[in-house]
Amino acid sequence: MRLVPQASSLRRPPVQRRSAERLSRILDACADLLDEGGYDTLSTRAVALRAGVPIGSVYRFFDNKRAMVDALAERNLERYTERVTRRLARTDGEGGWRAAMDAVLDEYVDMRRTAPGFGLVDFGNQIPVGARAEPNRRVTDRLTDLLSAYLDGTPDDDLRRMFLIAVETADTLVHLAFRMDPEGDPKVIEETRTLLHGYLGRVLT
Repeated sequence: MRLVPQASSLRRPPVQRRSAERLSRILDACADLLDEGGYDTLSTRAVALRAGVPIGSVYRFFDNKRAMVDALAERNLERYTERVTRRLARTDGEGGWRAAMDAVLDEYVDMRRTAPGFGLVDFGNQIPVGARAEPNRRVTDRLTDLLSAYLDGTPDDDLRRMFLIAVETADTLVHLAFRMDPEGDPKVIEETRTLLHGYLGRVLT
């Protein structure tokens, strides 16, 4: 299971298991502090204290708190992809593309409810961290490759554009659901599911 952020956000990727575990504690502390006080009050010193590591350990991996939050967003995307992959494996192809879309939506909503720091950062689109590709496009690329393999299709430009529209739409509506209800307004979430099924059904049925 790959839960280490991509090297692009790290000054020095962990090599040994002990170093990887320390990085995980740092990111866990970052997520908890984001929930407690938001991005403006986050500091590398506070993260070091919460994680129980020397401040030098934080700077060993990250130049600043923006890079640290960026790494948290990357880890969120890795974990989200793994959750969707496991969910699809359990369906064993039953339900076709609708079951796949339900997995994409349900796992995102569940992480929004349960994953520390996810409501503020998710995959990076709540806080501008770095100048890499916009988060929804990165999510789209990951899901297009994953779902194309699941649906025995080819990830061409038309399919990628369609998934990008679906991701952008779902992102906006899920954020609306959580503005209306801290646990995510269930009616808005179900309307989002209906909208995705209708839009994607034009091509995937």
